[in-house]
Amino acid sequence: MFEDEIATLRRMSKRQVLMQILNFLMIIASALMVWKGLALYTNSESPIVVVLSGSMEPAFYRGDLLFLGMPDEPLRVGDICVFKIPGRDVPIVHRVIKLHDERDTGMQYILTKGDNNQVDDRGLYNPGQLWIHRKDVVGKVRGFLPYVGMVTIIMNDYPQAKYLLIAALGIWVLTHRE
Repeated sequence: MFEDEIATLRRMSKRQVLMQILNFLMIIASALMVWKGLALYTNSESPIVVVLSGSMEPAFYRGDLLFLGMPDEPLRVGDICVFKIPGRDVPIVHRVIKLHDERDTGMQYILTKGDNNQVDDRGLYNPGQLWIHRKDVVGKVRGFLPYVGMVTIIMNDYPQAKYLLIAALGIWVLTHRE
């Protein structure tokens, strides 16, 4: 399979190879522009996330693709939001179970819990932290596609699959002239 692709690549002139590389870079740039456009439209730094654990079952399962938006109005009890804990990379998808609004400063303090968890998320927050702040919220769940994000989970669980997929896509883009 790869031998045919490499043979095709060798038959191409330097100009054709350069054009294919530029096409590949244009695809990547287009994907980044779409991502940034979605971020602007939804008012969220991360408009799409994948559920990585079963903590929100039965509402969402591992591998579900979530679409987020950042509303201007305050969050309400029952809303499902995605938030980041300062100092940690992976965002968390959980339901708002309790709110505390400070009238003087306008700050909204949020307590969350996974639907499939027995206790609230205070054990997940940083030591001594009892609430998350509105600024920690990445977005509120607006919709989802079931299991579409399983590809992301497979690539995270098996890094070799990620490199194999990227290599295969790169070879395919370089050798196909359409």
